[in-house]
Amino acid sequence: MKRKQHNYNLIIGATIVSILILMMLISFFYTPHNPNEMITADRLHPPSAKYLFGTDNFGRDILSRMMQGTQTVFQVGISSIAIGLIGGLLVGSLAGYCGGWVDELLMRVMDAMLAIPGILFAIMLVSIFDPSLTNTILALGIPRIPSFARIVRSGFLQVKEFDFVKSSKINGASHWHIIRHHILPNITTQIIVITSLSFSTIVLSEAGLSFLGLGVQPPDPSWGRMLSEAKPYLINAPWYIISVGISITLLVFGFNLLGDGIRKMQDKRRD
Repeated sequence: MKRKQHNYNLIIGATIVSILILMMLISFFYTPHNPNEMITADRLHPPSAKYLFGTDNFGRDILSRMMQGTQTVFQVGISSIAIGLIGGLLVGSLAGYCGGWVDELLMRVMDAMLAIPGILFAIMLVSIFDPSLTNTILALGIPRIPSFARIVRSGFLQVKEFDFVKSSKINGASHWHIIRHHILPNITTQIIVITSLSFSTIVLSEAGLSFLGLGVQPPDPSWGRMLSEAKPYLINAPWYIISVGISITLLVFGFNLLGDGIRKMQDKRRD
């Protein structure tokens, strides 16, 4: 009897991501304290019953700021992914379906974009314009377009040669019908995997920008900025940097496991 194999990557990744999403949803209605309230008397207060994760250098509750910071994380992540996904779908589907000079032209543009490191492009953009949430989203979303475009293009080139696609063309189906009903459903899993993995990359990039003071600006909580503020107090208040650092690590770890778990699930179905 064949023993059932559990997809632990998918289970653990989905659990971590679900907990963080739940934390974000709760933060819209409740936080233990006002995330922006400064209480000088409680400055750098260690973890206790009153402050589970302690307080920062301004006397603000770290747990409350981390909870509200999840809003920034998911807002930047989802919005940036949306920009990359929409742009990648448009470019990749045109290149993969049309082929020829259209494919060549669009892919050369994508190659030119890939030649510029994403984090360098983000730093350049937010340096030229004022650092803000909107500019951070644009700076992190635009460099993701080539990655999505290549995945979509690869899927289109493969699926459009299948017999059922050729049969639809012979029967007079429109290009839009073929793309929507035959090609896109067959590359959905690849898109979900790259989306999950890209989310963790964007989270790290946003944290890096905020750490440098080029991302989300105060008083809005950002995990990267909290890391930057915690750096001088690594010895005197280690709970500050540890709590934020573990949160970022867990989020990236969770989304990477989730993407890998989805990929394994798809490979198992093919087998």
